[in-house]
Amino acid sequence: MILILSSDDDVHARHVMQHIAESGHTATLLNLADFPKDAHLIFEAGQSSSRRLMQYRGRTIDLSKVSSVWWRRPQPYGMHPDVTDPVLDHFAIREVDEAIQGLWLSLDAKWINVPSRDQDASRKAWQLDVARSVGLTVPRTLITTDPDAARAFIDREGVDRTIYKPFQGSEDAWRETRLLKAEELDKIDAVKYAPVIFQEYIEATCDLRVTVVGDKIFAAAIDSQKAAYRVDFRMDMNVAITPTTLAPETEAGIRKLMQALDLTYGAIDFRRRPNGEEVFLEINPAGQWLFVEDQTGQPISKAVADCLIERADLKRVPTLTDPIMGRVIRAPLPTFRSDQTVAAR
Repeated sequence: MILILSSDDDVHARHVMQHIAESGHTATLLNLADFPKDAHLIFEAGQSSSRRLMQYRGRTIDLSKVSSVWWRRPQPYGMHPDVTDPVLDHFAIREVDEAIQGLWLSLDAKWINVPSRDQDASRKAWQLDVARSVGLTVPRTLITTDPDAARAFIDREGVDRTIYKPFQGSEDAWRETRLLKAEELDKIDAVKYAPVIFQEYIEATCDLRVTVVGDKIFAAAIDSQKAAYRVDFRMDMNVAITPTTLAPETEAGIRKLMQALDLTYGAIDFRRRPNGEEVFLEINPAGQWLFVEDQTGQPISKAVADCLIERADLKRVPTLTDPIMGRVIRAPLPTFRSDQTVAAR
């Protein structure tokens, strides 16, 4: 069984599930937002056997039969509305998480990606250090809560040559990468409240989005320097995105990076300097790809589906066809909105 941990409105998951269906297999999507409010976990262990069941939306899922899992942006748990005491709510959430995380570890399944590896790889400081250690070029970077250290870094780089960005973003609180302005210098003391990432600004001919699925690497060039906002391509994605070829040393470094981070899937951002050098910016272990696939035609969704099928040790069966029309049976999929500023995360 293939299990996908995501949300009901995740268009990426639906595209992959469609490709899995076309291969003659099925995948079960589990939305953790339903647990424990509208779903129940049953785990029984004994000397000779054990059971792992999830009662979910009117059906019982035997998790013991799961052979591959896609850790695809699982949602926060949906706590029961009867729990109104903040102390009890906090206790319940921790208990739920302990049970669920233990359940995942007990599965005899192959993951994309292993949850703990996915979480670790998202840490900006560590991924930068690992990228540097495997030979990728990285920008000069400062992560600090010390205003004096921030000022010293800005003095070295130059006010108009320094970018700053947060560690994470969400639809509720999203911040783009910004080029530091002189009028913002009087706000530098605010870093003492929360750490900020400062980096040298990388002049570029284009941005690169590199999507890695197992041993497959899909590289795309984003014509970001023709956009209305050239610092962060996510702010204006109405530009051309085309397949591209990476420098051999960059591709070799990416493979080493994925191995060092122990990831099967990753969406990696680079910038290509005018001299052709490709500079690593960051890797998102659960990054989006449909905005690339839609323009380039690169079969990333199919690659993810194939990887899940292979890890489940399932054999590809003939594609289902309409007996009358002789066409591949394919359900209509929702259009991916690449105009959303968080679409590329």
